[in-house]
Amino acid sequence: MNADAAVMEHFPKTLNVEESAAFLARLQDQFQEYGYCYYAVEIRETGEWIGFIGLAYQAYKTAFTPAVDIGWRLVPGSWGQGYATEGARRCLEHAFTVLNLDRVIATCTLSNKPSERVMQKLGMNCLGHLNHPKLKGYPEYERCLCYGIEQAEWWDL
Repeated sequence: MNADAAVMEHFPKTLNVEESAAFLARLQDQFQEYGYCYYAVEIRETGEWIGFIGLAYQAYKTAFTPAVDIGWRLVPGSWGQGYATEGARRCLEHAFTVLNLDRVIATCTLSNKPSERVMQKLGMNCLGHLNHPKLKGYPEYERCLCYGIEQAEWWDL
């Protein structure tokens, strides 16, 4: 999935096998430290793996961080079927009812309208723009949007 150009359209580059393995290792470390990470997602009826959705602690320096971020990455055959929204909604529920987090954020590049629509469907509010420090050197990706939702807002949905 990380080597698929369509999946990685809003990222600076695709990932090779070693980079994907390092990404998975970081997820495992994050789970060990915080008790959450991006989780593998499969279609319940078929067991087909379609990507990941979950939570990640983000400590890079912006006006919106440190914070817990919600994110998703799915294979193209699963796009437009509500899986990102449904899975992210369950992750927000977990964040607020089990982890008792005060706030969750999400970021995307300015051009990533599908992810922005998911954020809006989740009831998240646009908090503003940021120059993503992990994307310095990639001007077409560096400018991002940040959305967020507070625990109190979640209960009102």
